[in-house]
Amino acid sequence: MVKVAVVHPDLGIGGAERLVVDVALALQSRGHQVTIITSHHDTGHCFKETRDGTLPVITVGDWLPRSIFGKFYAICAYFRMIYAALYLVLFQSVCFDVIFCDQISACIPFLKGFSAARIIFYCHFPDQLLTQRKTLLKSLYRAPIDWLEEKTTGMADLVLVNSKFTARVFKETFSSLQNVKPQVLYPSLNFTAFDSVSEPLDGDVVPSGRDVCFLSINRYERKKNLGLGIEAFGCLKELLNEAQWNRTHLIMSGGYDERVAENKEHYLELRSLAEQMQLNDHITFLRSVSDAQKLSLLQHCTCLLYTPSNEHFGIVPIEAMYSSKPVIAVNSGGPLETITDGKTGFLRYPKPLEFAEVMKRFLDNPSLSKEMGEKGKESVKKKFSYEAFGEDLEKAVVL
Repeated sequence: MVKVAVVHPDLGIGGAERLVVDVALALQSRGHQVTIITSHHDTGHCFKETRDGTLPVITVGDWLPRSIFGKFYAICAYFRMIYAALYLVLFQSVCFDVIFCDQISACIPFLKGFSAARIIFYCHFPDQLLTQRKTLLKSLYRAPIDWLEEKTTGMADLVLVNSKFTARVFKETFSSLQNVKPQVLYPSLNFTAFDSVSEPLDGDVVPSGRDVCFLSINRYERKKNLGLGIEAFGCLKELLNEAQWNRTHLIMSGGYDERVAENKEHYLELRSLAEQMQLNDHITFLRSVSDAQKLSLLQHCTCLLYTPSNEHFGIVPIEAMYSSKPVIAVNSGGPLETITDGKTGFLRYPKPLEFAEVMKRFLDNPSLSKEMGEKGKESVKKKFSYEAFGEDLEKAVVL
């Protein structure tokens, strides 16, 4: 048995959090002792395995600020992660064999300085590429943070990444780490969680008669380009006759955290966009749905719209394909490794009309969703099984 600590900055609901939870569950199921350390854990906004006692979670340092006067989010996140790391190595009675951390590498020197544990860092994507530098002041602020990210990432005993795309970007971004060879560990699905039959969508979500339902699932963040889905839906309206349009609906379901200003702002921006395009009667907006609701959305939609560009991996398309639903995604990043264009979905440039033209195919050919969905499920079962994920993870953890 290996004693493993998983250190993660904010244990909410998102792709990174799902990965962390799956890492813990996979190791636990193989007889290893796993503890999660985090700086924030809201039991009203998290995956159920972290609140129902399945996984032990320790929250430390939540009193530290997330920002200073609405600024300096990165610096505050670094301090919160370092505090959690110091608590782990200085005040935990358990002597861990392996420490698995992700998102913020600044904690690694402290973990290595005060612990003999092997350090595994999971790089979802270089953090320095996830922020904009519109001003000289912002560039100066980010310069030491970017330098620190590169240096501390290279201190890990093993670096894992979520796709071949991220591995390539890792090499291009961290020029001083050419000796570091990140290993690809694809996120996976726990298929059993998606095998149950869900309840039909009620009339509050999809009005009666709307049998062609497009679905978008992503956090309410501007970088996710959710407006593309709404604009494509508006283009689709222009391509359909009245009878076809009356059968069509779009669901925008997004991760939403009241503490995050961007979530609140972008949600309102998207609602305003829908109103401006006169699409309100054909769009339903949902925020932070439960796992059961998400399953119901996936099982009863016609097709998933996945709008981010250069997405590092993208777990939602995998969830949709396992639910036998095709995916229309932007032709860059992780979806190039998970979606087969014309077979399990469509890969298109991030242009509303290009999305709309393939969306129309699902109205012109009623059997297309089923045909592509079946192929998508078989693809996911072969490439992204929970068992394969657990085996590859254990090889990385147990030397």
